[in-house]
Formats: sequence, C-alpha cells, structure tokens
Amino acid sequence: MTTPSLTRRDFLQLSAGSLGALGAASPAAAEDNSLAIVLDPAFASSSPVTLAMQELGQALAGRGLALRQAQSTEGTASFFIVAARPEQPHAAEALRRAAVRLPGKPESLAILASKFDGKPGVLATANDFRGLMYALRELADRVRHSPHPMQALQPREPLVEEPFTEVRGVGRLFVSDVEDRPWFENRAFWPPYLSMLAAQRFNRLHLALGIGYDSLEGVTDAYLLFAYPFLLSTPGYAVRAVKLAEEVRDRNLELLQFISSQALAHGLDFQLGIWTHGYQWPDSPHATYTIEGLTPQNHAAYCRDSLAALLRACPAVSGVTLRTHAESGVREGSYAFWRTVFEGAAQCGRKVELDLHTKGLDQTLIDGALATGLPVRLSPKYWAEHVGLPYQQAAIRELEMPREHAHAEGFSALSTGSRSFTRYGYADFLREDRPYSVMYRVWPGTHRLLLSGDPATTAAHARAFRFCGGNGAELFEPLSFKGRRGSGIPGGRCAYADGSLEPTQDWQKYEYTYRLWGRLLYDPQTDPENWRRYLRSRFHTEAPFVEAALGNASRILPLVTTAHMPSAANDTYVPEMYTNQPIADASAHHPYGDTPSPKVFANVSPLDPKLFSGCSPFVAERLSQKLTGRYSPIEVAQWLDDLAAAATRHIALATHGAFEGGAQAGRSNVEPSAQATRSNIEGTAELRRVAMDVQIQAGLGRFFAAKLRSGVLYALHQRSGSRVALERALKEYRRAREFWAQVAHGPGTVYVADVTIGPLPHQRGHWRDRLPAMDLDIETMARQLEAAAPGDPEGSAVVPAYLAIQSRVVSGCRHVLPRHFIRSAPLDVILSVSAQLRLVAAHLHYRHVDQAEDYQVLPLEPHAGEYRASIPGSYTASSYPLQYFFELQLQDQGTQLYPGFDSGRTRQPYFVVAAKRAT
Repeated sequence: MTTPSLTRRDFLQLSAGSLGALGAASPAAAEDNSLAIVLDPAFASSSPVTLAMQELGQALAGRGLALRQAQSTEGTASFFIVAARPEQPHAAEALRRAAVRLPGKPESLAILASKFDGKPGVLATANDFRGLMYALRELADRVRHSPHPMQALQPREPLVEEPFTEVRGVGRLFVSDVEDRPWFENRAFWPPYLSMLAAQRFNRLHLALGIGYDSLEGVTDAYLLFAYPFLLSTPGYAVRAVKLAEEVRDRNLELLQFISSQALAHGLDFQLGIWTHGYQWPDSPHATYTIEGLTPQNHAAYCRDSLAALLRACPAVSGVTLRTHAESGVREGSYAFWRTVFEGAAQCGRKVELDLHTKGLDQTLIDGALATGLPVRLSPKYWAEHVGLPYQQAAIRELEMPREHAHAEGFSALSTGSRSFTRYGYADFLREDRPYSVMYRVWPGTHRLLLSGDPATTAAHARAFRFCGGNGAELFEPLSFKGRRGSGIPGGRCAYADGSLEPTQDWQKYEYTYRLWGRLLYDPQTDPENWRRYLRSRFHTEAPFVEAALGNASRILPLVTTAHMPSAANDTYVPEMYTNQPIADASAHHPYGDTPSPKVFANVSPLDPKLFSGCSPFVAERLSQKLTGRYSPIEVAQWLDDLAAAATRHIALATHGAFEGGAQAGRSNVEPSAQATRSNIEGTAELRRVAMDVQIQAGLGRFFAAKLRSGVLYALHQRSGSRVALERALKEYRRAREFWAQVAHGPGTVYVADVTIGPLPHQRGHWRDRLPAMDLDIETMARQLEAAAPGDPEGSAVVPAYLAIQSRVVSGCRHVLPRHFIRSAPLDVILSVSAQLRLVAAHLHYRHVDQAEDYQVLPLEPHAGEYRASIPGSYTASSYPLQYFFELQLQDQGTQLYPGFDSGRTRQPYFVVAAKRAT
C-alpha cells in the first residue's frame, strides 16, 4: 500500500475506468424502492445492531430508497437484506453457494450478494453483535458514498473480514472547562460521534478526566481535575468541590451515565480515565475549585469507595484507566494507597478492566492490580508523546536509559530514578510470560491540529501494535490537550480564524483520519476502496490528488519527530508550531530541557538513536571515519524535501492549479503568496481545510530539512573551523526561516492568532510568533561568520561531501528469520551476502526486547559462503523475545544497516524472534 503519485492525465484514465466498472443501475433496481431487512432473532435485542439497522435505513432514505423490516424473505419486497448468524438456514445456504467461510474470531463479518427465495439480496453475517453491527454499518457506508446505492448493496466479490488487533480505541480528553464542557454536556453531540467511531471499526472509547495537569502546582482550571466530587457525593464522607453546586454535580453524573450507556449501545467498550488522584493544589491562588473534606488519613479509603460507587452508578463502564506515577498527584511508591484504590474497582460488583498507564510502573504496583483478580492491561506510550515512523523504536534516548544504582527521592522517585525507562516506550513490559495484556497509547504530540491521513503508514502502525503480542492501540484523538492548564479560549476548538472553515463538530474535520485509523487497525490489508469511496464522495474528481497530497504531507512530521527529538513531552515539543531551538547561541532561551548539553539544535538526539544520528554525532562519525550506518540528518532532510514537493504538487492538482507556484517551489524555493493561495482554491470548505494543512506541513518539511542541513554544517564548522561550512550553515538557516515565514504569512493565516494547548509561550500562539527567535539566532550566526578567520582552502571540497546522500540500496543480502529460539541454547544467526556487495566486515546488533538494555554486538564470521554469529545460551536464557539487525561495512557503499527501511519507510527495520513455547 503506497502513497500514489498522480498526474491529472493519470487520474482521467483512472476515473474513466472506475466509473465504467461501476456501470449503471439495472432497470429493476432503478424502478423498485422495495427493500426489506430480515434480522436474526438472536440479535433482535442488541442495541448496536438495532442502531446499525437504523443507520442503514437512514443511508438508504438519503438516496431515495425505503427500508422496512420483515419477518422472512417470503414477503413482497424485491430485494432482501438478511442479517443473521452463519448457522441460520438462509445464511448457511448463501455461504455454501459462495464457498465462503466466516472466520471464528470475534468481531469477524462476511457480506455477499445472494438470492433468497428467488429474489436478489445481500447477506450480512457474523458470529456476534459487534461483527454484525460492522457489517450493517459497512453497507450503510457503501450506500452513502456510492453513486449507485443498489449496486453498493450487491458486492461483486464476497467481503470476509476479521480483526487484526483486539483493541481499537480512541481517547477523548476533558482538559478545559472552557473548551470541553460544550461537547461534554451536549447530549446531541454524542450519538453521531459514537456512530462514526463504530462505523470505522473502533471498539473502545476512553473518556479521560483529570489529565489536564502534569503537576498540581499552579492549577487554575480545576473542573473535573480530581473527578470524584464533581460526579457524586460518596456516603460516609463530607468531601466536595468547593463552589460546585450540587445540581451541577448530579448533572455531571447523569451525563456520564448517558455517555457511557450510549457508547455501549453503539457497540463500544467505555473506559473511564481517572488520571488525577491528588486533591491539593499548592501555589494555586486562582484555582476555580478546591477540594475540602479530605485528609491523608481518609484519602485512600475515599477514593476506593468513590470508585466503587461510581462504577455501580455507571454500569456501562467496562474499565478504568489510572495514572499511578507522580503526575497523578500521589507520591510514587505509595503502594498501599493504590492497592486500596484497586479494591474499589474489585468491589463494584462486576468485572472491569484495570488499565495502568506505565510511566514509573513497577512490579509491586502490577502485582497489586493483579491481586484484585480483575483483568489488567498496561498501556505504554508509543513513540513517547508523539507519532514517529511506523515501527516500535529500536532504542530509547540515552536520557531515559536507567543508570546503574539509579535512585531518586521525592515525589517522582520511580519515574526519574530506577524506572526512568518506562516513560516513553514499552520498557520491560513485554515478557513472554506476562500475566497482563499490553495496549499502546498514541499521544498527540506530532499531529494535533493539522489534518493527517496516510493509508500506508497507518497500516504499518497497526502492524507495529501487534509487536511481541501487543493487543492493539488507543489513539488520543486530534485536538487532544487543546486549552490545557487553563488556556482554553471560547470559540471553535479547531481554531480557525476563517469561520467558513469551522466544521459543525470538531471531530468532523478529522473524519478521514478516524476512518484510516479505525479501518486499518481492524485490518491493515483492508481494501483501499474503504477510504477512496469516502474521498470520492467528498472531493469527486480531485479525490486521488487529495489522497496523495495528504498522504505525503502526513509523513513529514512523524519523520521529523523520529529523527530529531528536542523533548519527548508533547506540551514542550510541538513540531506543528515549533518553538525555535538555537543553532548558534547556546544562551538563548527555549523550552527544551531534555536536550543534551549544551542544549543547541545540533546536539538534539533522535527519538530512535540506534537507527538515526543527530547532527553533531553524524559530523563526529564522518571526521573520525567510524561510520555506524545510522540514517543521517542529511538523508532525513532529503526525504523531507521529497515529501514536501510531492504533497505540494498533488494539492496543486487537487485545487486546479492554486498551488502551481508551490509545485515549483521544491526547485526554486519560491512559494505562492498567501492571498493568491487562499483566493484561488476551488471547492468546498473541506477541500480548503485539506489544502491549507497540506501546505503548512509541506512548508514545515522544507523548514526542518533546511535547518537540519544548517545544523550539520554548523557542527562541522565547530569541529573543523571551516569558514565555508559556516557560510553554508547560515545560508541554509536563512532558507529555513523563509520557509517558516511563508507558512506563517500564507496558509497559517487561516488559524487564529492564539492556538493554545497550555499557558506558556511555547504552548500557544501562532507560527509568526516564532520568527523573532529565529532572527536573533541567525544574527548571532552572521556575527560569528564576520568574526571567522578568512580562508578555508579545504572547505569548498569537504563541505559537499557532508551534504551528500548515501546510497541505501542493499541488494544481495538474505536472512531467514528463525521460527523461534530455545531458551538457554545458542541461537545461530546466518546472513547470506552476494559477492557483488564486496563486504568488508559485518556485525550483529542484538538485545532482548527490553528497552532498559543496551545492544550487544558480535562480529559475523564467514563460513561456507555465509556469515554467521551465535547468540550465546547465557543470553537466550530470558523471558524476553530477541530483536536484532545487521551492520554491514561495504567497500563501495559505505556502512549499511540490514534490513533497514524500505523506500517508503513502512517496514520494520529489524528482526524479532520469540522463544519456543513449552509443550
């Protein structure tokens, strides 16, 4: 599944073929509006199935077709929809005739055209209510987005699907009294939103309360922060949120009951997130609410009893998500407190899931949760608080690695001490003998405001969520943390200054994003028609160009966050509206505290430092001639430029040439003017939204590409004294600044002047606010150039070599992944290498699937035309799978990594092998 690259002529040929294949509706179908649905009585009481039937009926009504319910196919209708279990007679016969077998996995489905009592129809079949709900909603989606609805009901080929991932979740965050209460309290908001999630095959909704603050100091907006007293009065405790009226508290509980029951009715598991359990707000004189009636003595018992009461009052809640580290407001290591809270879930009278956020989590806390007898799920972050390339990072940053004898004291004794490596990845939670399940939580640091949607990388992410037995993922949806920490601003959450771009509901801007994530989490190999019919119904003849433009644009920022990570925190590093980090002036203020010192741009670590190199390390490798094969900032810069050029070219085609100047920009570095860009766009508000966000991301890609080159050249100047390197660094920095200015004064003007995700300067504002810091750093670099010694005899020859792109075509290698390894026995790893590659040396890099560990390295030795290394039995005696890759030193192609990335960077760049299961 690749991102298409199309010309308008390509599309005209493609369009003619697709429309011809669809053909015209048959005369009988065009004349007859008599459709009936026959529902298996086993599903008659299922609310998700009933609502899906209603959705199908509404979709047909919107196309001038009436649907009625019938008891059997012996009625007078001329077309029947049979919704049944596979063992029911009509279903069994239709499946037999079509030679189709329904998978036995829960949530599977099949749809096929058939005849019932001699009349045409379609079978929608599943083993369970969720599978049948998906089948009926699939038919509704086809009807709604097809030019010929009756043909949409009769697929030419049977559709048989089963879920690839068990958990396909969305997290919706309440963080702002101002920005979130309107949707939280709007009962009309929820059914369409939940219906959309269900239609896109999501099966879980997490409503996160109390996630608005990472520290309870300086609290202003405290609404629902410590959630219990905002929802109920717990018998036996005089605890309340001061100034909160009782009727408001009671209404909040009614709303939670309504939302959770609606989620259940739409076929979604409802997860309630209680992210804060602290109840005191130090140094917070402007807090909107404070909590009274709690003391250290009754705190744990109150939380236990409140959680139990809340779960009893909301029987549709299927699980509870808890943050147990210091950001919850509870001192780390408070094991007795958390065991008491866990008891509250166990005492509610039914089985609910305990979902534990993993930062700072240790075995004692896990054991406390397991002791309840409830199902326990751990939810580590995927790519820290961002979205990187679609694989599980090969290594975490050095900053997060545990130190020998690490010990920290105080509130964060675990997450900043011995368990520091749990903060931003799967850590050491993937033991093969684990008694809990693992689900990855995707945080919103990379794409929060701007539209994103790339089928190829989304499918690859879905496969990465199954890494080492993972159970799926939960996506913190777009706009997460909008208005956090008291920074909410009334008005549209999508933050448009141009009101004509504002959708009715915030989620409607991101319908394509939800569609891709939900459908491809369900099945990474799903038919592209699933999203292309949606695009055609929205963008008509421009749909292929929109798909390609958005697909290329959506790859830009994840590549940036993988290769350049000045801060893993999503409220510090916001690449969509990046706060400039200086290249030249180490004393300049910026927010990036977790950059190695001196905290300048060239010293920033990649988020995956095993596979990518930062600016300064890359220069050091080149100067020392000790190349590691890691992907360089120069390679990343070229990828960014290529993606930006492709995105700009395709959006110009989609908007009938409005961005033709941008299509030339990849060559001339000249962008179209802001006014020309906006005024020439043809089409709906939806097309304009896509066009603006694609252009912003393309501009950001060019900015980061130029700045990465500048960072490399400046590091070269610092290490070698090359004046030519400094001259080129300044030139690239000025180019980067120009690209940023074009975003700020061009497509970025459709957004308000203050886009807020927090109260601090780097958490709010606009692209144009970032320009002064760039200008100051550029001035510093210019002064350094003026003061640099004249003359640089070797610079003109040396500098181009540092900007050259290394060839990454490694053909002629072959490695057969072992089916398994045997614990305590050596594992032989064999690599076949063609003689044409002219291999000088090869090494195996391996480690357990435990991010707290460093990689081990073994040389590969030639043996009978192959290269071999043996991982010792002392190392395979482990409860973890093994992962490894090869580093090849080639005479003509430098140092390479194998398997490395494919051309689209959607392949897992290493191998993983599990231990043989005991029989």
